[in-house]
Amino acid sequence: MNLLRTASVVSIFTLLSRITGLVREQMVAGLFGANAMTDAYNVAFRIPNMLRRLFAEGAFSQAFVPALAAARARDGDEATRDLIDAVATVLLWALLATCAIGVIGAPLLVWGLGAGLSAPAHEAAVVMTRWMFPYIGFMSLVALSAGILNTWRRFVVPAVTPVLLNLSSIAAGYGLAPVLGRHGHEPIYALAIGVMIGGVLQLALQVPALLRLGLMPRFALSWGGLRRAAADEGVRQVLRKMGPALLGVGVAQLSLLINTQIAIAVGEGAASWLTYADRLMEFPTALLGVALGVVLTPQLAASQAKGDTAQYSGLLDWGLRLTLLLALPCAVALLVFAEPLVAVLYQRGAFHAGDVASTARAVMGYGVGLMGLVAIKVLAPGFYARQDTRTPVRIAVGVLLLTQVFNAIFVLGLKTGVAGLALSIGLGAVINAALLLRGLRRLGSYVPEAGWPLFLLRVAIACTAMGALQWWLAGYFDWVGGHGGRFELARAGWMALSLGGSAVLYFGVLLLLGLNPRHFVRRA
Repeated sequence: MNLLRTASVVSIFTLLSRITGLVREQMVAGLFGANAMTDAYNVAFRIPNMLRRLFAEGAFSQAFVPALAAARARDGDEATRDLIDAVATVLLWALLATCAIGVIGAPLLVWGLGAGLSAPAHEAAVVMTRWMFPYIGFMSLVALSAGILNTWRRFVVPAVTPVLLNLSSIAAGYGLAPVLGRHGHEPIYALAIGVMIGGVLQLALQVPALLRLGLMPRFALSWGGLRRAAADEGVRQVLRKMGPALLGVGVAQLSLLINTQIAIAVGEGAASWLTYADRLMEFPTALLGVALGVVLTPQLAASQAKGDTAQYSGLLDWGLRLTLLLALPCAVALLVFAEPLVAVLYQRGAFHAGDVASTARAVMGYGVGLMGLVAIKVLAPGFYARQDTRTPVRIAVGVLLLTQVFNAIFVLGLKTGVAGLALSIGLGAVINAALLLRGLRRLGSYVPEAGWPLFLLRVAIACTAMGALQWWLAGYFDWVGGHGGRFELARAGWMALSLGGSAVLYFGVLLLLGLNPRHFVRRA
């Protein structure tokens, strides 16, 4: 298996997901703007989304995928299928209980994440939370399916799955919101309905792929079946590893909760500005970090199970070089080209020039930490593959405390608003990645291969050239000032030329300096 080709395939489908996600955010910005009701929706959606990251893509995946890959490499396919059935049974029962508690406790959850919301916005957030909470159940089962498919090197279906959520949200926003408005209901409720439909569709997409492999989980629906599944040693191992992983992901989600509360305290619309900036930052994070993490995690776990330390270190080195090659120019773009990006993507309808400026400042704050955010997706699997979830947790706890110190300095002290919040998150990510890298070096799990100084120099020169071009382009065209269809068309055209020209310049300079993409071809 060619790892570069596989990562590229995952990135392409992730790009499709992020493009449709961006269209979804453009739809939300254009139809609803940045106000109390959009803050209510963002709080409501953040609750099941937070739990999805906590249980599904977070602690569960971090514990399940390495255990599954190691079991397959060590025990073979038949024993691994038994592990899948046992884990799936325990997961299903846990999800039923979680969803019931979430629907009942929605008012308390909304208060915890959005205490500063006005009374009407709080009420709307509670309603939408109750509608969307079962989404965590669907997405946790999707995470189970994705872990199975990725371990069997079937990466396409898990990568394309998120597109369905975005498409259903877009359809609900444009199709259902006007209908709700005409009947006297809050139009933004349509987005909550779209999320639930998207969850159902994402889970349904997994079924044919699992059936083709003969890996469709068999759920035990009786109490005795649950007890037998919970007693399985493989399940107990996953649960033991989930404990520290849950704490680590919980720290990240606690940081998100704190940042949301601070954003709401900054003023009306601030939580939405931060969300729009976060969506833009997630483009490179998902395209690079998520794709590399998905591809590397099962390979690292298999190398660890076989005791192949050279392969293990080489995989990490390959991932870190790709991170620098592709994430650093993206970080430069977020720093010097933030306002044009935000204006072209969001400025229309109810999203005004002031919203562009505030969101762009948050994007720049995220740009400072983009390298760290992507590198974490490569470095953390280095620990998870060793079935060490404690070290990333200890680092995450320390970074959480440090991030709040940054918040106190930038937001409370220097009054930088959402830009300070994003900058605090970015600096925390850089420190997190640096500590993970130091830990892997100390363990001897990662030994850098030859050629790093020259590689760093080549990438730095190419980024400098690209950044200079983007800085000039940012001031050459009035990205925010105009209105109307012709201006929209001209602005979109300039954006396409700007990004295309930047990419050509960056990779052209790298080629002139002797860096060939074939250097990154690696086989598992």
